[in-house]
Amino acid sequence: MLEQVMSLMGLIASIWLVLGVYSAAKLYPNYNHSEQFCSELGAVGSPTQRFSPLINNYPLGLLFCLFGIYVFNLEPNIWLQLTGLCVVVHGLGTWVAGFFPMDSDPYTKAPSRDCNIHSWAGLFMLLSLLLAPIFMLIAPLSAINSIAFKAFSIMSLIATIYTLMLMKKAYVQKQKVGLYQRISYGTQLVWLSVFSLVISFS
Repeated sequence: MLEQVMSLMGLIASIWLVLGVYSAAKLYPNYNHSEQFCSELGAVGSPTQRFSPLINNYPLGLLFCLFGIYVFNLEPNIWLQLTGLCVVVHGLGTWVAGFFPMDSDPYTKAPSRDCNIHSWAGLFMLLSLLLAPIFMLIAPLSAINSIAFKAFSIMSLIATIYTLMLMKKAYVQKQKVGLYQRISYGTQLVWLSVFSLVISFS
């Protein structure tokens, strides 16, 4: 039973994040999911600065780390172990991003030290879930890593990279950046959720 729950941690974390962001946003007057970053819920001076990390970053970091450790110990396969490490790094980055809040103005030209740390943590989070599907593409075929899952990993990578480009454009234009952030991160979480399900039912 415990092993089954551990195998589903990737899916649970994804669902938790959606519900957590939605719940925190309800307590943030006039918060706009389409125009604002998720991190603005925990930004300096926001109405949910302390609440958002408590229900999002800290429990999510734990879920990601537990799932990553589970994946790492599944079998003695270097590529699967690297994938597990990526998920652990994602969890650690989630904690750091929650502890060091971004500035109230996401477009500031002079970010604070905490905001810079937050941004670096976000970069590691992004890269970790970009590398994870790449490692699974390299990994040999197995019950977990079928041809179908490899094909899904390729599609997920393409979708993530494409939506990242859209998010960068939206950031420059200061328009719909929240929407494209959610779509981009969402594609990574969908991959993680499917990976979690594949492990659970393999």
